[in-house]
Amino acid sequence: MSKDTFSLEDQGHPPASAEQAAHMVADARIHTSALLTRLDRLAQAAGQGGEAIRQAGDLSANLDENVNHFKELFRHPRNKDLIVREITIATVPPIRAALLFMEGISDKQIINGYILEPLMLLGHELRLSPQPGPAAVDLVEQRLLTGNQVSRHHDVSSLAEAMLAGDTVILLDGAAVGLAVETKDPPTRSVSDPKVEQVIWGPNDAFTEAWRVNVALVRRRLKDPRLVTEILTVGTVSQTYVGMMYIDTIAPPLLVAEVKRRIEAIKVDVVNGSGTLQPYIDDHPRSLLPTTLMTERPDRAAAYLSEGHVVLFVDTSPHAIICPTTFWALLQTAEDYYLRWPFGTILRYIRAGALIISLVLPSFYIAMVNYHPEMIPTELMLFLAQSREPVPMPAVVELLAMEVVFELIREAGARIPGVIGPTVGLVASLVLGQAAVEARIVSPIMILVVAVTGLASFALPNYLAGWGIRTLRFMLLMLTTVLGFMGLAAGLHTLVVYAASLRSFGIAYLTPVVAYAGKAQDVVYKPPLYKQEERPGYMHSLNRRRQREIVRTWDPRSPQPDPRQGG
Repeated sequence: MSKDTFSLEDQGHPPASAEQAAHMVADARIHTSALLTRLDRLAQAAGQGGEAIRQAGDLSANLDENVNHFKELFRHPRNKDLIVREITIATVPPIRAALLFMEGISDKQIINGYILEPLMLLGHELRLSPQPGPAAVDLVEQRLLTGNQVSRHHDVSSLAEAMLAGDTVILLDGAAVGLAVETKDPPTRSVSDPKVEQVIWGPNDAFTEAWRVNVALVRRRLKDPRLVTEILTVGTVSQTYVGMMYIDTIAPPLLVAEVKRRIEAIKVDVVNGSGTLQPYIDDHPRSLLPTTLMTERPDRAAAYLSEGHVVLFVDTSPHAIICPTTFWALLQTAEDYYLRWPFGTILRYIRAGALIISLVLPSFYIAMVNYHPEMIPTELMLFLAQSREPVPMPAVVELLAMEVVFELIREAGARIPGVIGPTVGLVASLVLGQAAVEARIVSPIMILVVAVTGLASFALPNYLAGWGIRTLRFMLLMLTTVLGFMGLAAGLHTLVVYAASLRSFGIAYLTPVVAYAGKAQDVVYKPPLYKQEERPGYMHSLNRRRQREIVRTWDPRSPQPDPRQGG
């Protein structure tokens, strides 16, 4: 036998007979088959995610069997997050029980003071003597537990989902039913100021990552029993809660059903927030313009709810999704409703002008300089020619370079931590602009064009719409570089036609411009609040009127209601 050949005899074992070798091979095949079956089940469970929980089966009357079932489901003891506490309930006779909860998302003070203490001490003081089985469960639920929310479940899947949400599960020996006690305490931050939608005049509270807190912020503003919150779950692995909020007597039933249908149709492993959910329910997920509105302000969400919209709250996300929306909502802010109506209207016109400037100004400049210099006044044309004379690059390259630099400064200012980010962005803009002009890389007029364009883009109140406008600006610039004003006109025409073709849950995106919406109020022009008697016509709300026609009845200058019509 060669030196490289392995044998049992060389290892100190006697040589095996042919029959023993056959048995060894058969045993190896059996163990290999069992191992492959186990690996296949684990792979299926990993691929199914939440489906593995939902297929876990029902509870049995044996406590040890139930506890082992949960340990196997949660991969205990490798999974250190699962806490299992076996106790004895102080009744006569004593009853074995087990508490199961997840570390970090359950409130231990509630568990110790409102679950463990009553179960282990109160039963002895009350001299309780329940019969084993369902009677013991009734006694624990009705006489011992002091939690405000206790629910019964006969299946493992419901109890496992409750544990993953932060509840504590109680299992009793001899009972094929479990109790889920409300002990949720997920880590979250407190309510703070808005980060993006800041206002000077108005409330300064914003949504947090806890969707229940967000719902409470809205209910604080809309104290109506008809305000409904439905709870949906998306993500087979993440099991993310989605709160769908609407006013039952105002929101169109077809809209509510459609939003719910789209959410329930989502089959994906993980949904981490509103930005992750949005593409799955948008009518046009590839569009550069958002067809659903996102907000971090409770007052704005409450205002849209009162108009008949549906608002979605995604757990772990500080932004709410408003369905549906129109293009004009992207130019509105919550501050408009806290200002007098002339000021709110003027601000909307300013934002509309900023949108046009941000979209068109660079392309307009290139078309004028490269293709139609005869349209420029003579003195201005000579000044432009003189300022561009030392610049070695074409105007298009010059503009693209400055736009890229400006975007780099914007991104750097946003990513630098702390309050120094805006300062660094401002200093970088001044230093780089001055250095570029002195180095004769760009002309002073180009710095002015890029700066005005950047300021106009900052005036857009919607962050996602700002990204879309900036992207469209580069597309129009490419068309203008090739075709001049013809390219700019063709690009704008295509953009308007495309925007007119968009829909948001069945509502035209440019309503009421491209579709009749009845009495359209509060679109670009903001009328006084006491003149906004009806809700937007395009929403087809169940209750069109939000206030009576004549509100200021105390004012002698206002028309007085007819007593025969009931005011």
